[in-house]
Parts: sequence; C-alpha cells; structure tokens
Amino acid sequence: MTSSLEREPAAAPQRLTPRQRRRALLLLLALGLVVCFWQLGGNGLVDETPPLFAAAGRAMARTGDWLTPRVNGLPRYDKPPLVYWVMGLGYALPGQSQWDALGTWAGRLPSALGTLATLLMLGDTLLRFPQGGDATPRRTAIAAALAFVLSPLVLIWSRTAVSDGLLSGTLALSLLCQWRCQASGGRRWWLAWVILGLAVLTKGPVAVVLTGITLLFFGLARRDLFGLWRVLRPLPGLAMTALISLPWYGLELLVEGQPFWDSFFGYHNFQRFTSVVNSHLQPWWFFGPVLVVAALPFTPLLLLGLAQVIQALRRHATPAPQQSLQLFAAAWLLAVFALFTSAATKLPSYWLPATPAAGLLIALSLLPATGRSPRAQNACWLASVLLAAVLAAGFWAADLWVPLINDPEMPTLPAELLASGLVWRAAVCVSITVALGAVLWKRPQAGRLLAMQGPLVIFQLVALLPMMVLGDRVRQLPVRQIADVVVRERTRLGAEPLAMVGAMKPSLHFYTDQVVIYEGLSKGAFLNVVDRFEREQGRRGFQGSTVDSQPTALVVIDDRTSQRRHWQGLDPQVLASHGIYRLWRVDRRRLEARARELKAQGEKPDWREPRPERY
Repeated sequence: MTSSLEREPAAAPQRLTPRQRRRALLLLLALGLVVCFWQLGGNGLVDETPPLFAAAGRAMARTGDWLTPRVNGLPRYDKPPLVYWVMGLGYALPGQSQWDALGTWAGRLPSALGTLATLLMLGDTLLRFPQGGDATPRRTAIAAALAFVLSPLVLIWSRTAVSDGLLSGTLALSLLCQWRCQASGGRRWWLAWVILGLAVLTKGPVAVVLTGITLLFFGLARRDLFGLWRVLRPLPGLAMTALISLPWYGLELLVEGQPFWDSFFGYHNFQRFTSVVNSHLQPWWFFGPVLVVAALPFTPLLLLGLAQVIQALRRHATPAPQQSLQLFAAAWLLAVFALFTSAATKLPSYWLPATPAAGLLIALSLLPATGRSPRAQNACWLASVLLAAVLAAGFWAADLWVPLINDPEMPTLPAELLASGLVWRAAVCVSITVALGAVLWKRPQAGRLLAMQGPLVIFQLVALLPMMVLGDRVRQLPVRQIADVVVRERTRLGAEPLAMVGAMKPSLHFYTDQVVIYEGLSKGAFLNVVDRFEREQGRRGFQGSTVDSQPTALVVIDDRTSQRRHWQGLDPQVLASHGIYRLWRVDRRRLEARARELKAQGEKPDWREPRPERY
C-alpha cells in the first residue's frame, strides 16, 4: 500500500476559491472558442478522408437513418456512429445550408467539440487539484490547456472532419475523470466509465485498451494496483461502458450481418493492428519523431517532465493521490506510445490521444517541486527557445524552401503562398515567442510558459488559418467548381452516370450529393468504369443503365489521366475546366468501343473483387 512508501515532499499548493476557478474557466472557454471555432467553416473539406465522414453524417440527417453510416450509396463500416451522429446534428440545424455553405462547420463540429472539452477539462483538473509547489495554479492550468491545444497535431486535427479529435476528447475526459476519482477517494467513480462508453462509440475497442494500459502503468508505478482497482471499480464500470456502447454494435450486426463484422472488426481493427493497410508501413520508432514534432517548440519540456517522473520512481518517491497528476500523465502518454508502436499500421493521427498528457507534462515540468533541478528546468527552457528560433528562421527563409514544394494538385501554391505574405506573419509571431522566451530564460517567473504561448495563439489566427484557406482555394476549390457544373448539368439533362477517374476525390460526391463512380488511371480502371455504368447494383441512389436508355455519361478527369492513351480519341464535349480537372460529357458508345479494344488486348475489369476501402 502507498502508506508504506516514501512520499515526495512538496510545498503546499495554493487553493483557489470557486469564484477564482470560474473566472479561470471562463478565460479558458473564451480562448478555446477562438482557437477551436474561429472560421471553423471558412474553407472546404480536404480530400481524401474528411469528405467521407462528412457525407455519412449529412446522409444520416437527411435520410433519418441514424443506425448505419452510408457514403456514396454504400454502408461505411470503418467507424462507430458517434462522430456521424454529432455531424448529423450539425447538418440538421435550421438553415444549415445557408450559414454553413461549404458544409464544413457541421463536419468539423465533433473534432472542435472534442478539443474544446479536453482543453476545459485539463484546466479544471489543475484548478481543482493544484500540484505541489504551485504558487500560481491558474497560470499553470491555462498553460497546460494551451500546451495541449497548440500542439501542431491538435491545431490540424481539431479542424479536420474525422473521428480522431472526438476520440481524443472523449478518451481524455474519461482518463482525467479516472484520475480525479482516485484523487478524491472514489468520488463519482461511474462518470469515467460512462464517458468511456462514448469513446467506444467513437472509434471502437481501442479506447478500452488505452484506458486499461494507462491504469495498469499508473497502478504499477504507484505500487498500489489493488488500491486503484478498489477505488475505480472497473468491473461495474466496464458494465456501464458496455451498456452504453454495445447496443449499437448489436443492432448493426443484426441489420448488416457478416459484412459489418468482417469490415469493422476484421479489417478496421484486427487487420490494422496486425498488418499494414493502405501502405502505411512505418518503422518501429515512428512515434519517436512524432512525439518530438507534436510538442514543438516545447518538446524539451515534455522530455523533462518524463525525466522528472523517472527520477522520482528511481528514488521510490510516490506522490500522494492528489499530487500524482504528472505520474498519471506519463503513464497515459507511454500507454499510447506502447500500443501504437506495437501496431503494424502507423499514422501520425494515432498520437493524438497522447497530446493532452503531453500538455500536462509540459506545464508541470516547470513547477518548483522538491527534488527538481532549476538548472535542468532552465536548460530545457533554453532548448525550447532555440527550437522556436529554428522555426522562426525557417519561416524567414521561406524564399529558399517554399519554391521547392511540388504538388501536382497545387501547382500554383508556392507562388501564391509567398505572394500572400502569410509566411512573414508566421515568422513575426514565432520571433516574438523567441524574444519573450529569451527574456524569461534570464529572469524566470512563475507562469512564464504563458508568455511564449500567447504569440503562438496569434500565429494560429493570423497565419495558420489563412494558410489553410489559401491551400483550400488552390487545391479544393477546383473540385467544388467542377461539382457545381455537374449539379447544373444533371439538373438540366437528367441523371447521367457520373465517374471520376485518376485523382479520386470523395469531395466530389460530398459537394454534388450524388453517387460517383471512382476509378484509377489504369486500363483496367477504364474497363471498370464502362462496366459499372451498366451493371453495378446495390448503391442507394444509383442504378446501372444501358447505352440505349442513357447514351451519354459525365466524366471528371485530371490532366495526367487524360494523357493516357486509353482516354484519348474519345471526342468528349468539355463542359468545364478548373485547375487540373476537366468535366467531359462522353458518348457511351465510344467508351464501349474502346473497352472492347482493351479486352481484346487481354485487359479485364476487376471492380467486383472485394475492396476494403471502397467508396
């Protein structure tokens, strides 16, 4: 038991009144609304994955089918429904199509809400449970919340219409409730397990696995695993989690049957963990660099926080339950690292659940607790300032590296980015961060982390968000312009079959709200298009048709694909040209004649073969 172990002495932290906590939380709420919701719908969805999520959420709101997510006329089994439900509620708001013309505010709502809730929960936890030696808990609480939300990964994924942000948020709330429960001796033990059920409804059993590993590491580190078990009550807790999450899985399995089981559990969970899917092969050390990048420019402080935990464990110094937040954060971060390092498929977004723990470790590393070296704190502070200086120098040297950006989908991006002046805004903001950090290195003060974080908040508003808008205009606007023409043409002449070949952009389906046949640029893909126009069945909103009943088809094709020999000589009518994309109206008899030529050369259609990622 912990009573028999050495406890690490620490100065008594300042206790806050309820009024002081409320004021600090209101300030955090204001900051969170600005960081998470400012211009949330100001630019379009980024291909490839976000339009699939957004289309499924919108389809739920429009069809009233809140059980099975569907995209492009087919069920989408890869994620549970909570993220789609929250999106659907956004799309169901009155007048949504008028005030959210791009459909991105509703699509990004789950990620923004998950991030905002995490930010508030981090702040509230430190306000209610100030850690040892903290004379300014309000500053520490705000600094920890900002250290989380200013992570480069969080800045991106909090505005991305996928499930990662909502998973990170629900998991963070659940884990922080677990810690608060043990810190208060078992108070509200059930709340963490209820929220964990929502996390399981967001991305599946991975939430339970991460929770279990975190609590195991934490209990072992405190040498009180049995005491933690007794306080948190995991058996009735997991029953609550199951009661909340399992009904949807049971209903979906009952309605959809084996395809749901094979896709969700077999492919998207078991196969992703045990084998590489979608060519996401990465070395075993992949999440080491991700850890470094995700905490920039405060990575040295994150490493310092981990080192402080290791040093305390080596001294066999076990903090009291209410003073163990840094230890818990370390267990949390290492649980994410251990689980996803062991997975075969690795993506940067898998690190997102670790970012709240990283925010805690960064902020708590600077507290003047007993046994900590001020020299080490100042050295890591200086290293953070130097990293920020490297970032600032990179922005000031944009003329050297921006012209090297070579993306065939955004050929004008380098010139437009330099002409916009946004990189110089970024350089100024980060340079101010460096200057403030350098001053406070010589004259360290309590809460000094906030001084470096302030200009980074401004950086997000005046540089990063406008860069996203610029990138959207260069990369995604042409797809939306093509989509407008498609809708106009199909409204005018009827439901011609529609295909997109080469660059397959799900946003075309999202913005046309019509079924799109997607195929690649090979000869076999050409045959697939022709065959699917006539024979594909089973998609809601699409029915294969004969050439006699529908003699023409619409094809969205990119410049590279249009240069392929099998797409030349078809004499299409060019209806629109935007960016790298062209909209053709093609005589289907010409398509079928070309298909017969390719079959004579030995090519065969393969669209009937199973495709796990088909849309």
